[in-house]
Amino acid sequence: METHAKVVGILNIVSGVLGLFGALVLMVVFGGVTGVVGADGDPDAALVTGAIGIGLVLLLVMTSLPAVIIGYGLYRLRPWSRLAGIVLSILLLIIFPFGTILGIYGLWVLFSRDGERLFEAAHATQA
Repeated sequence: METHAKVVGILNIVSGVLGLFGALVLMVVFGGVTGVVGADGDPDAALVTGAIGIGLVLLLVMTSLPAVIIGYGLYRLRPWSRLAGIVLSILLLIIFPFGTILGIYGLWVLFSRDGERLFEAAHATQA
């Protein structure tokens, strides 16, 4: 089960890094679009476009950064990461299809008896 927990951790790190990369791409794209719209002479359209871009980038960062942190904790078998991983896995269920697959796999690993024992044993060795 340790291998499964580490795989869930790695997959969460990868999905979080991809999300952060997507936020960077959106920032560049919306920055360019906002510049073009602003140069066209419509300040209201530039404001709306910029606000939408900022909102999307913040949303991606706020969902991706915790995935990286939790994934690292799962990979290192930190006791706190089990509960955080369960919450993250539940939230991932709504992102069809890859998030759903990762969420189901994460819930299977983290709710299993062996997974629970694994993180309890890791907590006992760290204390």
